[in-house]
Amino acid sequence: MPYESLRDLDRVDLQILQALQANGRLTMAELGEQVSLSPSPCWRRVQLLERGGFILGYGARLDRRKLGLGVHGFVSVHMENHAQSTTANFERLVGALPEVIACHNLSGQYDYQLELVAPDHESFALTVREKIRSLPGVKDIYTSFTLKEVKSGGALPVPR
Repeated sequence: MPYESLRDLDRVDLQILQALQANGRLTMAELGEQVSLSPSPCWRRVQLLERGGFILGYGARLDRRKLGLGVHGFVSVHMENHAQSTTANFERLVGALPEVIACHNLSGQYDYQLELVAPDHESFALTVREKIRSLPGVKDIYTSFTLKEVKSGGALPVPR
């Protein structure tokens, strides 16, 4: 039976999560060695963590600059209204934009915070003007650019 909540996890499960978050390419033998388990029981625990939704997937972190995405910025969006149909449509359309790498529904002055990447400022501006500003329900936007990336792609703090 998969783990359902944090209460179901023991110290070894938490160590597995921390180790995989640091390096998702570990073999079961390497992971087992780090958490003092043989590969088979280690694999079973990883399977339970995956089925329980603690591990959402595995992937490589890419360098946006090497991919030609030199501009990184944020767009704060204020919606005209908060009707469920308006927000659901907005979220669906934003989710389909490849330039938007994250979208968060917020409390406070703005309703959404979008994180965007683009090859250059012109492309970024075009995305904002022609794709985001024109989405149904958008009332106002505020754009800011990253001057320096201090921390990104941070690991989640795993309880001990």
